[in-house]
Amino acid sequence: MVLLACAAIAMIWANSPWSDSYFQLLDTPLSFALGTSQFSMSLHAWVNEGLMMAFFLLIGLEVKEQVLVGELSSIKGAMLPICAAIGGMIVPAIIYTLVNQGGEGITGWGVPMSTDIAFALGILALLGKRVPLSLKVFLATLAIADDLGAILVITLFYSGQIMIGGLIVAALCWLVLFLLGRIGIYNPLLTLLLSIGVWLGFLSSGIHATIAGVIVAIAIPARPLINPHEVLHAIKEHLPHTHGGHEVLRDKEQRESLKELNDAMSSVAPPLVQLEASLQPVVTFLIMPLFALFNAGVVINNVGNLGEALTSTVGLGVILGLVIGKPVGITLASWLAVKFGLARLPSDLRWAHLQGVSILAGIGFTMSLFVTELAFLGNHHLAETAKLGILAASFTAGIIGYGVLSRITHVKESKPVMPVITPKPITQDA
Repeated sequence: MVLLACAAIAMIWANSPWSDSYFQLLDTPLSFALGTSQFSMSLHAWVNEGLMMAFFLLIGLEVKEQVLVGELSSIKGAMLPICAAIGGMIVPAIIYTLVNQGGEGITGWGVPMSTDIAFALGILALLGKRVPLSLKVFLATLAIADDLGAILVITLFYSGQIMIGGLIVAALCWLVLFLLGRIGIYNPLLTLLLSIGVWLGFLSSGIHATIAGVIVAIAIPARPLINPHEVLHAIKEHLPHTHGGHEVLRDKEQRESLKELNDAMSSVAPPLVQLEASLQPVVTFLIMPLFALFNAGVVINNVGNLGEALTSTVGLGVILGLVIGKPVGITLASWLAVKFGLARLPSDLRWAHLQGVSILAGIGFTMSLFVTELAFLGNHHLAETAKLGILAASFTAGIIGYGVLSRITHVKESKPVMPVITPKPITQDA
């Protein structure tokens, strides 16, 4: 809801009498200086190329977790969402390319390839317990695989000329971070500094800087920094020194015991889990809303008539790609995977469930807006048109997807039937 509210605020603000203040905010420079060196970018660039690194870091951590212990850890379990994600990327890209063949909007073929996991899962959650758990897992895994595909597309097709010097800096910072994790050293501040080094290296290399988030995620340790037996030993050793009713501030022995217990308990969770838990609320309630606020402000007058914009080759390509291409690609690829024995459909799911959730996958808000900024760099008119198409398609896919799934999962409550009691005949003894 926060994300949707920020997108609505951006649209209203950009088309209000105070629209100048909106674009002035986007262009406001934010600089950092150290001695004679100065680093400056607009607020818009800081959000898109700086803060969004945390978004990609979170995606990277989620992918890593899924590969190690989740749905992507077994080939059989991973094949259905992976095949679905591939189909859900290829078909929208083909549809967009066919619509824009030979036109200047052809560079936007990557725009309708993505699924917004937050919006899609949020709408699915509205259906509550009526939705099978395996369907939620399928959508989440599909969206993660989809994001990974989008990251590859951004890296391979929407990055500038590669400068080796920047990549060397990024590689060195990443290598230090990786080696520290391998020997069991994880310090949040040191991780932050080295991550910034990786980000700066990517920023100067020509590869989009946000990809640094995914690279950093690979180096984050997925194992606990302390053996569980050591935790049990610490509990047995220090728990007797904590006394109920004593003031902790005055009792030095109790303070030290509590500190040792806290350090031991906090080391049980792997750094990957700790970082993921720390990033989740920041990304969900700060970074993604800011991204929506700074990127969803489309001035309708800039694209001419709204109807013409949505039916232009770019707008139509995005809408058809997300609303038609996504469900067709996901359903077809899933069916082929099951048909040829590459995957199996979970026992509690029907094909109707997959068709419904594939429509929800047409909500391409965050990543689609992000790709739009890269695909139409320097062409403001086409970027605005594509954004309108994304907003229209995401709204349509959300409404239709919710309606279809609501109908499929609807459980009719049967009225309780009152038992009919037949009195026994009264017999009299002769």
